[in-house]
Amino acid sequence: MTKIFVFEYLTGGGIDPALADAGSLADLSALIVEGRVMRDALVADLRKLDGIEVSFASSRFENVDPALAHCRAAPGESMTAFVARAAREHDYAWIVAPECDGLLLHLYDAVGAARWLGCAKEAIRVASSKSATAACLAAHGIATTPAIEPGEAAAHTGSKWVVKPDDGAGGLDTFVFDDFAHACAEYDVRAAAARNPVLQAWVDGEPLSLSLICDGARVELVSINRQRIGLSESKGARQHASIVEFDGVTVNQIDRASDQGKALGELAQRVAKALPGLRGFAGIDVVWHPLRGPVVIEVNPRLTVAYAGLSAALGRNLAASLLAAHGVRIRARESAQTREPGEPPAAAARAFDTQSACGAQP
Repeated sequence: MTKIFVFEYLTGGGIDPALADAGSLADLSALIVEGRVMRDALVADLRKLDGIEVSFASSRFENVDPALAHCRAAPGESMTAFVARAAREHDYAWIVAPECDGLLLHLYDAVGAARWLGCAKEAIRVASSKSATAACLAAHGIATTPAIEPGEAAAHTGSKWVVKPDDGAGGLDTFVFDDFAHACAEYDVRAAAARNPVLQAWVDGEPLSLSLICDGARVELVSINRQRIGLSESKGARQHASIVEFDGVTVNQIDRASDQGKALGELAQRVAKALPGLRGFAGIDVVWHPLRGPVVIEVNPRLTVAYAGLSAALGRNLAASLLAAHGVRIRARESAQTREPGEPPAAAARAFDTQSACGAQP
């Protein structure tokens, strides 16, 4: 029996909602919902596999079915100490956490390479920085959004400008400006407060995400998803800014065999080659510009919220494929039960809206 520990940072007790200020509580609540969706989907898939014993991290803010194996940090125990302890009690640890403040890297060190199910440390390090990712991809001829220093606007095309955390996740604290001077002012304020900002040109087009399975030698593009991203006017001091709002994804939206799908499949291969060390599940956020084609916005070296809908949408247990990508041999208890007898997998694939899975229990 192979024992796997699943730790999702927010639902696992990484942030205490009681300590969040009023301004960040709504964002935190939304992220906790997304975190629970990812965690529950992964745990559900793992529980369907023969030879796998899975437990997950919870917190005092959650009532968990006692029949489901779970554990919590001891009073006063840091998250890294808790994860390190729980990982030692299992064969493998599957960590879902944001890259901000080096968190995912710290958890990698806590678990150790031998038990880690996920991307390699160097891939996490590069992908944790939007500016470093853009520089890496641009060096390999991949269209991306380079970081801009204030005063460099003349060297770049664009009518809108984005200021966001260089290591942020989930679209949080991301502002769009029509005026470059206002964007520079916001950048300077954040930089002076040591908030590690990045300034980039806004890319018009259709926001997409790519879900990949990487095994070190091969990259499989399993789904092309549409992201629901909107802009709303700032109600605070930044009246000249718009706020980027992320409202989830709808998976499996573009046929991978179509011309657009083939172009995105080729892009996925090029990104993986430029960023070695992507392993298991990885996501690429892309904007399909009407003239330039696909422009990479960022790379996520971890599970993304799209995972929640993919096993159902594709008629396969993705956890089994991901474990195989890590060399962990298992046997699924079930075949793709979403298919009718004799129905091919491609015909069974359907769109699945992750928003509808919010709060689902494994």
